[in-house]
Amino acid sequence: MKIKSTPSAITITAIIAVIGLCVLTSACISDTGGTADSANANTTGTHQTDQLVVAVSILPQKEFVQSIGGENVDIIVLIPPGASPATYAPTTGQMIEISKARAYFKVGSPLPFEKTYLNKLISANREMAITDCSKGITIKNNDPHIWNSPANAVIMCRNIADGLSEIDPDNAGEYKQNLKEYITSLNELDKNIKNILNKTENRKIMIFHPAWGYFADDYDLEQIPVEVEGKEPGAKQMAELITFAKSEDITRIFADPQMNSESARVIAEQIGGKVVYADPLAPDYHSNLLSVAKKIAQAE
Repeated sequence: MKIKSTPSAITITAIIAVIGLCVLTSACISDTGGTADSANANTTGTHQTDQLVVAVSILPQKEFVQSIGGENVDIIVLIPPGASPATYAPTTGQMIEISKARAYFKVGSPLPFEKTYLNKLISANREMAITDCSKGITIKNNDPHIWNSPANAVIMCRNIADGLSEIDPDNAGEYKQNLKEYITSLNELDKNIKNILNKTENRKIMIFHPAWGYFADDYDLEQIPVEVEGKEPGAKQMAELITFAKSEDITRIFADPQMNSESARVIAEQIGGKVVYADPLAPDYHSNLLSVAKKIAQAE
């Protein structure tokens, strides 16, 4: 006699366990995907429909635009953390994002990224308004790093407020008020930096990549670059820099974390000093400039 097979308790238990495992795995995959989407919100096309999508080149600009635009803006930062404006190229995803932007706030100084790719960015979105953040700023020695001066930052923010008001006139009053408040904070930053550097006797700073020229001009400092026209110094230049550093009692060589600064390390070793990092592209503008000022003051 044939006996029909029936599911045993063990078999049913195994099936339930497999189903439970599949549900759990699916949930984990879903959670992981959500985290990735959040981390890449500016490159995946997930923008708030009620916000103005605008683009900037560098992280310090993001703070400027966010402080003035508030919740009205959704900001695309083209040069990501850790990347160099001299070598970075926009990704395909960023070009797609640019096609949706209402405005692009270019630094406007001779930033290598903008010199190379600005026309390409514009061609991706002919309707995109372009605001030149450098309007009204005197460019010195072809130096693009205008934002590292709080005085220049005030001018850049005024240009940003004007640009936002042009594309969103209904909120122009809000942008004007936010600008006023942010300028107050920049003026306070300027005052604090002056207080930090006020008693600094050695006002010469040796730095691998000369990104702090406008900052130095603001606070009566002298920037001594290690780079020679954007290139590593040769043996003769290295010897001269080491001799100069020793004669001027320079004990800290400032370097940019985005760049290879082997020469800075060699000089620091030869003078018995150390390499100190000063990031010209850090996202938190106020705390970064205060940190740089304190490092300069401690370099004596």
